Amino acid sequence: MKDQKQISADQSEGTAVISLKPYQTLDESTGEVLSKYKYLEGHPRQYRFDAKQGKFNINGQHELGDTLTFQAVAWRIFSDDILNMGRKNWAEVFFVDEKDCLSAILFHGYSVDNIYRLIEPLFYEDLSLADVVITATAERKENTKITPKRVYYIASFSYRIADKAKTEELQAFTRDHPVYRRETLTNTCEIRVAGGFYNPFASAEVTLPAQAVTG
Repeated sequence: MKDQKQISADQSEGTAVISLKPYQTLDESTGEVLSKYKYLEGHPRQYRFDAKQGKFNINGQHELGDTLTFQAVAWRIFSDDILNMGRKNWAEVFFVDEKDCLSAILFHGYSVDNIYRLIEPLFYEDLSLADVVITATAERKENTKITPKRVYYIASFSYRIADKAKTEELQAFTRDHPVYRRETLTNTCEIRVAGGFYNPFASAEVTLPAQAVTG
C-alpha cells in the first residue's frame, strides 16, 4: 500500500528529504514510501470467535485455538441488527495481526459485557483499549436449566500495558486510515462507546452497498 510522501526540499543542498511517519518505510530502490500495514479500506481481515466450540479462527477456516492476543487500534460497542442475526449487543475490535494486516473481530452476548468491564478500569487510569495488549480467552459455560444441558463459551479478557512506541505507531496509522468494516455498517446502529472508529455515515463520504443497510 502506498502512502502520500511528505517531502521537504533542501534547496541549498539540492536534495529531497523524506520525512517518514512511524508506520512507513522507504523503498530505497524506488524512493517510494510504503506502509508497514496492509489494509483494503472497509475490508479488514476477518477473525471470528466461535462461541459454540470455544475457538478463534480466521475467516471461519484457519483455527487459532482458545486464546487470541491483540492490541486494538479502533473499537465500538453497539446495538444493531447485522449479519442476519437480529438486533444484538456487539463489540467490534480492530487490530493489526502478526502478519501486519488490519483485522477485525466481533463479540456478542456476555462477551460484550466482559470487554466493557475492561474499558471501565482503563478509563479511570487515563488509558484506553489502544494502550494495552489484550488476551481474549474462551471461557466454558453450562446452561443447566435445559435438558440436556447446553455447553457454550464466552470470551473473557485480560491485558498488559503495551509498548508506548508501538502504540504511537499504530495510532498514527489509524489517524491516517478510515477504520471500519462495510459488512457491519448500517444507519440504524446505536453506539455505546467507540474509539478510533470511522463512521462513513457521519461524513457521507462512502456509499455503502444496499445489502449493508437495514431498517
